[in-house]
Amino acid sequence: MRSITNFFDRVVQRYLPDAFLFAVILTLVVFIMGIFMTGSSPIQMVEFWGVGFWDLLAFSMQMALIVVTGYVLANTPIVKKILQKTSRIAKSPGQAIVLVTFVASIASLINYGFGLVVGALLAIQVVKRVPSVDYRLLVASAYSGFLLWHGGLSGSIPLLIATPEHFLEDTIGTIPVTETLFSNFNLFIVFFLLLTMPFLNWMLMKSREGLEIKNPVDWENNNFEDTYEEAASESALTPSERLENSQIISILIGLFGVVFIIYHFATNGFDLNINLVNLIMLFLGILLHRTPRRFLHSVNNAVKNVGGIIVQFPFYAGIMGMMVESGLSEQMSLWFVSISNDFTFPLFTFISAGLVNFFVPSGGGQWAVQGPIMIPAGIEIGADTAKTAMAVAWGDAWTNMIQPFWALPLLAIAGLKVRDIMGFCVIILIYSFFPIAIGLLFF
Repeated sequence: MRSITNFFDRVVQRYLPDAFLFAVILTLVVFIMGIFMTGSSPIQMVEFWGVGFWDLLAFSMQMALIVVTGYVLANTPIVKKILQKTSRIAKSPGQAIVLVTFVASIASLINYGFGLVVGALLAIQVVKRVPSVDYRLLVASAYSGFLLWHGGLSGSIPLLIATPEHFLEDTIGTIPVTETLFSNFNLFIVFFLLLTMPFLNWMLMKSREGLEIKNPVDWENNNFEDTYEEAASESALTPSERLENSQIISILIGLFGVVFIIYHFATNGFDLNINLVNLIMLFLGILLHRTPRRFLHSVNNAVKNVGGIIVQFPFYAGIMGMMVESGLSEQMSLWFVSISNDFTFPLFTFISAGLVNFFVPSGGGQWAVQGPIMIPAGIEIGADTAKTAMAVAWGDAWTNMIQPFWALPLLAIAGLKVRDIMGFCVIILIYSFFPIAIGLLFF
């Protein structure tokens, strides 16, 4: 374990470029693959790239808000106390790794955006309490919890096919979550990973004992904590400054958000989508910072962390455009279909989804690409349709461990670069293949 872990960590630290350069290199790779594998001309590939370049603008804004609202909420006095109290459970580096992995996994099962934020914020508080822990491995442990998201309550594919009028309804009808999220095979995968990944990450920590651990973030002089100077006395304030320091203003606008959140849950049940997660964190931040000035001060500090998301996500949208419009993603999927039978089809669907996810790292976007291919093929072969859908879902979640796309919000909050955690995530990727494959084949 020591040799394997240190090997992957050294290779990634030495050869993995910055996340932006990774997206650029991936763009060039897909461009060349599209020309030689699909017969598309260079001009056509450039056209596919340019047309798709802005297709993730709404999603980019959602991810930017995840970072901003998570930062803002984390710097409210009450949330700091909650995170600090939770971090006190960890008394040693091993306990720190286990705690962060387990909490991040539970949070990701509830909602993927919630899991990314909670894992990063808890890791920050834990490393302050246990400074001897390897912070890079601690953040990788937080990210490992994200592996479970597509088997949880916010899984986009199982929720979509359970919704009337989804785009494949004419082919498969609606499939209830009892056959996908709450099926025996999915529960096996979820609980096996939930219970064993903390131990795996603990073993990764033990394998690095005796090595010199250099944490890349200086927690004595870090820039995560807000420093805010109180306003001057009330009598010295101008009318505009009184408004900026008014708790009444924050309460009034905060109530708008709270009332809508209550109304949403009352009318839609437990529908915790990414927009609602952002809404909850935004309006809790407004209320718990107490005044507009405190809130805006925290926002100004938070936006410094979203540059990578703003710049990189359009490149991934361009990659997705080339993959889909050139037919490259379809070719990849059909090859795996061609070597499958009714028993192996879920496994090869899972592997193909993991490969396609590397280039189309969006659960909903990937289902739009692979669903119309894998579902009819599975029906013709005689494979279980619900399992086919969940195989795509788990493939999407699986290679997120080595795809920087989803790690960017967490890394922005944690103050690390992608190369700091990906060496550990390779081990998590290899390990998780086996329980997922067993669940899809034998349950």
